[in-house]
Amino acid sequence: MTPVLQFAPELLLRAQGRGLGMKLAFFDVDGVLTDGRLHIGEQGEVVKVFSALDGHGLKLLVRAGIEPVVITGRDSAAVRRRMADLGLSRAFYGVHDKHAVAETLLAEAGLAWDEVAAIGDDWPDLPLLTRAGLACAPATAHAEVRAVAHHVTAAGGGAGAAREFCDLLLMAAGHYARLLQHDSGTLDAR
Repeated sequence: MTPVLQFAPELLLRAQGRGLGMKLAFFDVDGVLTDGRLHIGEQGEVVKVFSALDGHGLKLLVRAGIEPVVITGRDSAAVRRRMADLGLSRAFYGVHDKHAVAETLLAEAGLAWDEVAAIGDDWPDLPLLTRAGLACAPATAHAEVRAVAHHVTAAGGGAGAAREFCDLLLMAAGHYARLLQHDSGTLDAR
């Protein structure tokens, strides 16, 4: 199967980081993995809607050796459940200073900012986006965030934006065609 998805050559070069692809990918939740709306029930329960496309993309990153890291300002049972279902080992909830968390992770991994990518949609994400080697924003992101992004996705938050980001990283690292050809089955059981 030949890939039909394409990205501009200069964007792929940026997404290659130091030539081998990005090592970490930072993800916001509200507005990136969800559409950003908060559904609150009578009892105060929070309901969030996630895209299966995005979840599959996160799992593909893991298979390609690119670690997805979720750093979100909110904490909810729904988000914790989704991250657990995806098997993501690094997720940080209720974070007020995303930059501090990211700096700690980079120091632990011995990575520089040009070796990581980030996707976010609002002002709290700007410290990551302005430092990352590749900064992406969903089409529905705030204007200030779209202005600093190297790439604005065609899809909105919670509607495939994260998958587009994942596909870009996979393609830049040289894994996309292989995964499409050989791993096009479900990743739910893996």
